[in-house]
Amino acid sequence: MLNFIKIGFLPVRIWDILDILIVGYLMYQLYKLLKGSIAFNILIGLLTLYVIWWLVGELNMDLLKAVLGQFVNVGFIILIIIFQPEVRRFLLFLGNTTLRQRSNVLSRILDRNLEHTQQKQDQIRAIKAAILSMSAKKTGALIVLAKNLTLEGLINSGIALDAQISEALIESIFNKESPLHDGAVIIDQGKIVRASCILPVSESPRLPKSVGLRHRAAIGISERANIAAFIVSEETGSISFAYGGHLTRRLSEKKLHGLLSEHYI
Repeated sequence: MLNFIKIGFLPVRIWDILDILIVGYLMYQLYKLLKGSIAFNILIGLLTLYVIWWLVGELNMDLLKAVLGQFVNVGFIILIIIFQPEVRRFLLFLGNTTLRQRSNVLSRILDRNLEHTQQKQDQIRAIKAAILSMSAKKTGALIVLAKNLTLEGLINSGIALDAQISEALIESIFNKESPLHDGAVIIDQGKIVRASCILPVSESPRLPKSVGLRHRAAIGISERANIAAFIVSEETGSISFAYGGHLTRRLSEKKLHGLLSEHYI
């Protein structure tokens, strides 16, 4: 039924191809969640242990198989215990990219001009002006665009604000004399929803040693959710952008405006 092609005597259905694509996509997302972390090395170790257990079984090495089998038998429980944070992030990723984002499709269809409203453009200009001003003053800052995603479980602490976006407010939050200047500001649905938030720090070994804690936090949150983060370096005043676990440094004003327009919802 619904045969697509035949490879020799083996019929391949369109559902088989879809099955492979979905599994491949899930494995890729799992790899993105684990890459660069200690958890990835542990996973490789467990897979190696399983392969050795299978191999000694094929070679009839009963004693070694019995010893390794004790670990293999509880392997699933070990995975759940060790990878509890990663499993939580993976399930959160699935929920964010299916239910929450899809729920906004209808509203966007009903109002196709929503992304081009004057209010949105004013908010983008306010964020851009604040970032450029803090860059000129070398005021460290970290701004996260949540893009309508639920960040519960990814962001710790923080102070709820639910405030209108303005250049003055953003600059005052990151002023060194402000009690809220440490941590990140979360912007969502046209408002500054939280400030002084602690973000998960990236453990990627690919990052240069010169990258500071703000940059690592921005990369860390972008690794775990489909959101964008903008960073102002306190040392150099340069502006950086983190998305999908990748860091783009030394943004120009034009590039900054383009990225804000692309990722601001």
